[in-house]
Amino acid sequence: MCGRFSIYTPTDTLMKRFQVLRAEDFRPNYNAAPTQNLPLILNSDPAAISLGRWGLLPSWAKEQKIGNRMINARAETLLQKPSFRTPFRKHRCLVLADGFYEWKKTSDGKIPHRIALKDNKPFAFAGIWGAWTTPDGEEIRSFSIITTEPNQLMKPLHQRMPVILKKENEGKWLQEIEISEAQAMLEPYPLEDLEAYPVSTLVNSPRNNSEEVLQSL
Repeated sequence: MCGRFSIYTPTDTLMKRFQVLRAEDFRPNYNAAPTQNLPLILNSDPAAISLGRWGLLPSWAKEQKIGNRMINARAETLLQKPSFRTPFRKHRCLVLADGFYEWKKTSDGKIPHRIALKDNKPFAFAGIWGAWTTPDGEEIRSFSIITTEPNQLMKPLHQRMPVILKKENEGKWLQEIEISEAQAMLEPYPLEDLEAYPVSTLVNSPRNNSEEVLQSL
């Protein structure tokens, strides 16, 4: 599962890293949570950083709250789930991040950990997105983060991990490729490039959204 992440890298740095020309405005977010509007790169507009609501809203949804249960999509069942099948085939996106959080169960309770690249650079989760229209005619863009089996670094923390795309696969993920090629990208990220460390329980509440939540214990 991935239920919290960070994206505080400056916009100009993200634009250079992901080679885009435009970006919607967004604030640094040290504790991004479901239902928030967060930065994406859509396959329909790969030259821009767009914003989308975290929690995929299927076209058939009757109300927004259904998206609260669709923040993640399992890589193994993307083609089996009606909510995810079409987005996986036609609406893929990059979810921009520079770290994410997971909670390790211990005898003293759950201890939050931050996971990031060792070089502390931004990266992209594999995502799927969709556009949902409210009864009032407003269009809401939303997304889900794809998860896969954990690597050895993540196993002590959780039985799932978000798919971090390899840099060389980011552009391909947004292209019209064979679905088998897209599926092959949904692997655990190499553990030697990641680090994990415990952080304060401040991260437990999304209302705590400052650099303090990044600090190692």
